[in-house]
Amino acid sequence: MNEDLQALQRRLADFAAARAWQQYHTPKNLAAALSVEASELVEIFQWLTPEESAKVMSDATAAGRVEDEVADVLAYLLQFCDVLGIDVLAALAAKIERNETRFPVKGAERANRHSME
Repeated sequence: MNEDLQALQRRLADFAAARAWQQYHTPKNLAAALSVEASELVEIFQWLTPEESAKVMSDATAAGRVEDEVADVLAYLLQFCDVLGIDVLAALAAKIERNETRFPVKGAERANRHSME
């Protein structure tokens, strides 16, 4: 796993340990917290048009909210993976590989993709 990612996981674990929060960091609780934070990210975009949502980072206030929620989602995901012993990057790489097999590029998609390059 990426050293920076491991360092962040360690920092999150140390933060929780210093506050005796490990007792609350069960897989169930972390999954629920992850879902709540992902919902808070969705809430920012809830009533925006596709065009407005594409420009959300151009507004400093909205961009700050998005970054905070992304950080919360990632923090809970990293804590969840740490508690269960999941290498998040290895899990992602394996999932991408499975999806590449499950969803192969078809003829027209391949032609479109090459014309965009």
